[in-house]
Amino acid sequence: MNRLMQILNFCRLRKGVKSCAVRSLACLFTSTSAMAKSKFEYVRNFEVDDTCLRNCYIVVRLDGRNFHRFAEQHKFTKPNDNRALGLMTRSARSVIEELEDIIIAYGQSDEFSFVFKRTSTWFKRRASKLMTLVASQFSSSYVFHWKDFFGEQPLLYPPGFDGRVVLYPSNRNLKDYLSWRQADCHINNLYNTVFWTLVQKGGLTTVQAEDRLKGTLAADKNEILFSEFDINYNKEPAVNRKGTTLIWEKHDETLITEVMNDKRKEVCGTPRSRKRVQAYHSDIIGEDFWDQHSNILEDDGC
Repeated sequence: MNRLMQILNFCRLRKGVKSCAVRSLACLFTSTSAMAKSKFEYVRNFEVDDTCLRNCYIVVRLDGRNFHRFAEQHKFTKPNDNRALGLMTRSARSVIEELEDIIIAYGQSDEFSFVFKRTSTWFKRRASKLMTLVASQFSSSYVFHWKDFFGEQPLLYPPGFDGRVVLYPSNRNLKDYLSWRQADCHINNLYNTVFWTLVQKGGLTTVQAEDRLKGTLAADKNEILFSEFDINYNKEPAVNRKGTTLIWEKHDETLITEVMNDKRKEVCGTPRSRKRVQAYHSDIIGEDFWDQHSNILEDDGC
């Protein structure tokens, strides 16, 4: 459209260009504008503004849809399937690498939470845009990398993930949210570990195991594992007990290049620093993790 306007103005300034030609171009410009501004454009007024409040962390949380059935259909190992957990982490990594404004992500079981920095302006901070992009990137990566973790075991049907957007205005609010998700990981994993141990090693049915665990506290579950099966829960893999935290970290590396010097090849090493996504299976409820990675959160005074 801008190009058409330039041609029209050029013709008006040039001598020798017939007025009928100018009028023809003007008519073409008018008709093109009318096409761009059709009578149907009013429907855009029905769109709802979903811009996220400024100066807040944007959290997009994904959950697997009906993953109990999905796990059964694909014969996931109980209580934890390292292949499935690895695939979830790989899918989350692809989301972070695609959207660099994500400063931290936390996942466990069939869920992952992605935190956008509070100064992010990606997609004008529209909640629907951010949520759908995260969900689609994660889902497609889950299918794309399936064979990397499950080999020749077929993917029987497409997995689904639902998403939600929540805003947190302060560092304390965000840390409490992530602490909540990790506490949920601990509670669920301890229960599942005892439950499936009673079934797989104790010979109970699923109904009997459920009855056995009714009303028990964390200490009771730990006691069952230790006294009856010689299992120290604290020595179970950290990825199962603590979940997975993904953050950006800088790593120093050396770029190797070959140069010609007096007709001789010489190998040169150039140091450089690059960002990449690093996985941790550590406690994020206490302050140690945040003290060690103080660059993750932005100043509350911004």
